[in-house]
Amino acid sequence: MAENLVKRFFRSLFKPFGYVVVKEKDMTDFYLHEYSSYDEYKTAQVFHNKRKIDRVFADKKTLDRVAELVLREFKDIETISGICHGSRNGFEQNYLREASKKFDVIGTDISDTANNYENSCQWDFHDVNDAWLGSKDFIYTNSLDQAWKPQLALETWLAQLKENGILIIEHTKSHGPAYASKMDPFGVRPTSMPYVLTMWFGSQISLEHSVQEKLNSNLDAWLFVIRKNQSNVALNRQ
Repeated sequence: MAENLVKRFFRSLFKPFGYVVVKEKDMTDFYLHEYSSYDEYKTAQVFHNKRKIDRVFADKKTLDRVAELVLREFKDIETISGICHGSRNGFEQNYLREASKKFDVIGTDISDTANNYENSCQWDFHDVNDAWLGSKDFIYTNSLDQAWKPQLALETWLAQLKENGILIIEHTKSHGPAYASKMDPFGVRPTSMPYVLTMWFGSQISLEHSVQEKLNSNLDAWLFVIRKNQSNVALNRQ
């Protein structure tokens, strides 16, 4: 209550002069929460997974866009293999599987609750799984904001793609710095995402995007489609 009163006071004080008071994170393009250890990160992710287990951020309209994009990209393939990373209760991969018999899609989540859902497995999406390397036609996620090492997560996902595979990242305003926290450690403005991706991977990738409003909220959903320009994509560690 006291904090809100202070905010209102300063807003009313500066408003006549054309100034506004905002949080520091509202002024940045990129934010990454720091944890004391991996255990702290994992504990936070599992806790919030279980707290929100029945909630679904993905919406049918956006997943239809993903399905249409993937089916068009791989129209000549009989079985299209994919992963939905950070899919919590499995809604994403199972919706895609129902959208087309061509889809052979699994989902991952760091929480043990993943084992309770069809076509899901427990897995930290930062980690390399030898069985998935170079084997997937596409990867979809709306959970890059849950990565404590987003660069590493992206490198891992790109390595899971076949040479002509595509990585699709759903990104919204709610994935931005203002919403980043211990729960969702990584935040970047959608309009800054291309800069961040090319800063990390340079000419090793190519990028395109489309934007449409989500069905279950008034948020614009940006779909960033990333392709590899070479077989092995590594972080720019300079």
